[in-house]
Amino acid sequence: MSIINVGCQLNYNVRSPTVLLLNLSVCRNSHQTVTSETLEVRPFQSAEECEVGPLGNRIVRINASPGQMSINYLATVELRSDVVDSTNVNETNYEQLPADVLSYLNPSRYCESDKLYRFAFEEFGHLLRGYSRVTAICNWTYEQLSYTPGSTGPTTTACDVLLQRTGVCRDYAHVAISLCRAMGIPARYVSGYAVNLQPPDFHGFFEAYFDKRWFLFDATRLAPVGGFVRIGTGRDAADVAFATLRGEAESTGMGVWANKANLGDEQVDSDNVQSGVSSA
Repeated sequence: MSIINVGCQLNYNVRSPTVLLLNLSVCRNSHQTVTSETLEVRPFQSAEECEVGPLGNRIVRINASPGQMSINYLATVELRSDVVDSTNVNETNYEQLPADVLSYLNPSRYCESDKLYRFAFEEFGHLLRGYSRVTAICNWTYEQLSYTPGSTGPTTTACDVLLQRTGVCRDYAHVAISLCRAMGIPARYVSGYAVNLQPPDFHGFFEAYFDKRWFLFDATRLAPVGGFVRIGTGRDAADVAFATLRGEAESTGMGVWANKANLGDEQVDSDNVQSGVSSA
């Protein structure tokens, strides 16, 4: 078990009454336990926390008045990571998938898996079924894409990224998710905090489903998978955007951090996408 301290500060210039929906609170699930957290809005604005869906996602809603505003979130998390022998992890046949997993085979806003069936099978159809095939998809994504901050925007899809061969963490996740779904492997997007991520920011990664559980993957290789703290899980980034605004407000600055409190614990190799970290 690791103790992780995470947090963020979001600054806005609110020009007219604005509703902010924020995905910044650590979700509560069997993989992680929030032992303490604080949320402060300066100057004071009422903030309502809502739990959304069955996966522990939490949204903070703020009805902001015009003016300068700063939102500060801090949390301490007990993170549990089960290391498994990935050589014994097999893909689940379609007829054996649980009903609540089936939707993660479908195309979604940013993950157009239905357009990538032929491409995915040409690239990965000859590989052995199982955990190693998703590792191969991550490796291919890492090798084929160039990580370039600012190269994509809110309308960029996985197919767009495959054409331009550049993107950021959410784009890497969308490409890998799309290829997994095209191969018949359920996959879903996860947003979160990441220990040792450089430069510090919110991070996007994904989970794939094998043997009755979900496993974490990250095709960017930017941070150790064993230091990922979940904020939200969904079909793609559209479900867990860190900020959705209705009104007129401009971001004037953002800071994000995640640090391991018990530094004596063994670190996970950030270059190894086949981490064997399970999120049962």
